[in-house]
Formats: sequence, structure tokens, C-alpha cells
Amino acid sequence: MILTVPVSYRRSELASVVTTGFMVLIFGIALLTTRTTNFDAAAAMMDSVLALSEDAKRLAVELYRRLARNEPVPLGSLGAALGVPIETITTLLEDEQLKGWVFYDDEGRVIGFRGLAVREMPHRFEVDGQALYTWCALDSLFIPEMLGTSAKVESRDPHTGTVIKLTVSPDGVEFVEPTAAVMSILIGDPEVLKTDPTKIMASFCHHIFFLESPETGAEWAAQHGEGTFLVTLDEGFALGKRLNAAQFN
Repeated sequence: MILTVPVSYRRSELASVVTTGFMVLIFGIALLTTRTTNFDAAAAMMDSVLALSEDAKRLAVELYRRLARNEPVPLGSLGAALGVPIETITTLLEDEQLKGWVFYDDEGRVIGFRGLAVREMPHRFEVDGQALYTWCALDSLFIPEMLGTSAKVESRDPHTGTVIKLTVSPDGVEFVEPTAAVMSILIGDPEVLKTDPTKIMASFCHHIFFLESPETGAEWAAQHGEGTFLVTLDEGFALGKRLNAAQFN
């Protein structure tokens, strides 16, 4: 293709147009590089903290399956299912790998674990007709693969109040409304992920939401400090898949 320049363009005007185009290209490359760097940094931070021992993996999978029935999980039933004493279950759940990721009720039963909960939280997560909840938006994207089934998700944009609906299968995001929805993510302090669920919710989960569009998402992210940025839902799903691989191989 031959580029023709209108005769009416002066040399200085042409130089200005070329310079502007070049700057737009550089800005786009810089923005893409920043997004990629942020994504990789967030993934690496989670990878480093969320890896599990073989015993913890077995326990985690069983807990996800039992919570998906929408009932609190007694520790004794976990022990019976895994063929180990209840003391072993208690020791595993109190280990640094898992202790920050467990919510208990007043009877000592598990009601929330690593992103999935049977008590109301910000993100509604329906599987097989059971109304469950997730701690943050990212959980809604990786837990379907863990359960081997699709989930219907409803979540409210924290900036505009718009309800965002998704269908997420083990293979990806199958449906989303509004179609321009994005997800916020945070590069946080990995040590927080080793503390307790209340701190994890406040310092990490409350920065990870679905937002109705890149524009409103950018406004919200700008108000929530350095380290908060936006990803597409496909990027969010890819991050969740990477976390599953890091945790469960």
C-alpha cells in the first residue's frame, strides 16, 4: 500500500502527525507491558504462597466437594472421608499453608475454605442448584475447574452497583453480562495470605471485584491504591487456571 500525503500538509504538520502516531504506539506498548508485568507479578505472588503439600491437597479437594453441597463441614466427617484421625485434620488446617483460609462456625465446622463459602459473601456462586458464595471475583473463575462443573455467578460492581452475571465452566467464561465487564486484581503483600481469613478478606479479597466496564473499572481501581489493576475476564480465568495448577498440579 502506498501512503499519499495531502498536498495541503506542510512538512511541520506531517512531522507532527507522525510524532503523534509514534507516541500513541509507544504508549500502547508501555500499557501492554505494564499489564503483562502486573499480571505476572500477581500470579507469581500467589504461586509462591498457595502451593500445597500432598496431604493438604487431598484435604482441600475434599473440602471443596463437601462445601459444594451447601452444608457446614464437620472435621470428623473430613477425617472419615480421608481415612485419617480428626487430629490429623486439625493439624493440617492449623498449618501455615491453610490456617488463613478457613472460616468456622460456632460449632467448629468449616463454613468457608479458600474462596468458597456456604455463608453469604459478595459473590453469589450457584452450582448444581446450590446457592453458594465466593470470597472474591477470582474465586468464581477458578473454583468451577476444581469442582468439575459450571457455575452461575452474580456479583455487584462496587463502583456503580450494576449486577454482573456470568456463567463459568471448567474451560472458561461462557457468558457475561454486561459484555464489557472486567475484573480488578491486586499485587498484595504475600505475607497477608498466611495470616487469617478476616485479614485476607480486608487486605486482598476486597480489592478483587467484577466491574461493568474498563472505564468504570479504571475509576474504581484508581481509588484503591497502588497495586490494583484491571484484567479481562479471560485473563482472570487464565490466572485462576494457573493457580489451580500451582496448588494441585
